[in-house]
Amino acid sequence: MITMDEEAAVAKVINDIRDVAGDAEILIVDSSKDRTPEIAEALGAKVVRQYPPQGYGMAMDLALRSAGGDVVVTLDCDDTYPVDMIGVLAKAVTEEGYDIVAGSRLKSKPAAMPWLNYLGNKFFAWLASLLFMRRITDLHSGMRAYRKSLIEEMDYDPAGAALPVELLLRPLKMGRKAKVVFIDYHERLGTSTMRPLEGAWHTLRRILRVRFGRTVSK
Repeated sequence: MITMDEEAAVAKVINDIRDVAGDAEILIVDSSKDRTPEIAEALGAKVVRQYPPQGYGMAMDLALRSAGGDVVVTLDCDDTYPVDMIGVLAKAVTEEGYDIVAGSRLKSKPAAMPWLNYLGNKFFAWLASLLFMRRITDLHSGMRAYRKSLIEEMDYDPAGAALPVELLLRPLKMGRKAKVVFIDYHERLGTSTMRPLEGAWHTLRRILRVRFGRTVSK
């Protein structure tokens, strides 16, 4: 998980994860000014500090590469994602042979998602589906399971916003085995730090770069 001033939610999310995946490593890359890292460490999470903040993409890259084990499951630390789906996503990698399993929030419009965000997500998913010639429903979901070897093989640019877009599209371009699992999406705890216009620009940039750029694996 990536955290920045999530002290309102971090304890609940960690405790909920412990209830459904008690033996899992919980790793947080934190850029907070509040008590988020202290709370997380007290609850047994591994905290990697990235301060001053370097942006979501750099923090997510650090989290993905710092995590142990053969499967890495990502989710946001604001209580918006269903932790009871962690095992479902992870087993699709370990038992069904998928390299990436994407949790999609957009089987229908979530009540917790503003209409502007929903319409933007639908548009970019439609554009990506057209360009990559396969059905894509949610480019921005923060809940996914990755095979760790896939992360090590991918060559992606962590700088800038909308990294989840590239982390989904690049494996598809590489021909890796992917699956979509529809998930619920809930009201967040705490204040959002999203910047919609900046996110839209970086989303378009990443879609076009992956589609028309050179496929590189390490």
